Amino acid sequence: MTQADLDRAVAVATGESVNTISRRGFVLLTPAPTEREPLVVDWDELDANRVNLFE
Repeated sequence: MTQADLDRAVAVATGESVNTISRRGFVLLTPAPTEREPLVVDWDELDANRVNLFE
């Protein structure tokens, strides 16, 4: 089942528009959850890069 198929099926079942369902982020479940890498900012590295831009 593609993402579009899932969105259409949920839209039909709920009476919502496909656009609304798409924005709400429904996804197929996987057998084992996949862990995302944490979103991390290295502020020291970012500051060092900014200083180098002005040198």
